Amino acid sequence: MSSISIIGTGTMARAIGVRAVAGGNTVEVMGRDQSKAADLARVLGGGATTGAWGAAPAGDIVIMALLSDGVVPVVAQYGDALAGKVIVDISNPFNSTFDGLAHREETSIAQEVAKAAPAGAGVVKAFNTIFRHVLEKGRPDVFIAGDDAPAKARVEAFIESLGLRPLDVGGLKMAHWLEGAGVVTVGLANHGVGNADFALSITELPV
Repeated sequence: MSSISIIGTGTMARAIGVRAVAGGNTVEVMGRDQSKAADLARVLGGGATTGAWGAAPAGDIVIMALLSDGVVPVVAQYGDALAGKVIVDISNPFNSTFDGLAHREETSIAQEVAKAAPAGAGVVKAFNTIFRHVLEKGRPDVFIAGDDAPAKARVEAFIESLGLRPLDVGGLKMAHWLEGAGVVTVGLANHGVGNADFALSITELPV
């Protein structure tokens, strides 16, 4: 099993944390509001602990469960405390109308994280195409992207511990297109599907 630090105390932090504890992983919660972090750790149970904001995370895998505009600044703030860690970005930088990305360049939050991260840290994009309640109640596929093969292998093992299937889409530049897939899920929820009770998945033909 894995040792996980979750930076953030919102609904996705809780959804991932619940599954992580159930999967037998060690979980630490870190948040600017120490009381909220402590409350979430208590909710998660399973020996979940609370870390001090800005301190070196205890987990080998650090999940940035933050809004997209906060991810890179927090990685920069933590600096060398993230050296040797696997940093997982789960964010979606939606524009104000949720029908496009906030950035116009062919980049992604995960790619910008890689620029801000200390040497030796691996960066992986994951979980961004999944609505929170589907992650809580369903068994969605989890698409991941990253350039660091050992980092991706560790994230894949963590995802499997959640009872979910990791699917590698390629290098970190593919994080841009995963963020685009996040936009697609919102479009489907608002139009073709008409609700958010679904996740993108892969259907394989029988051999």
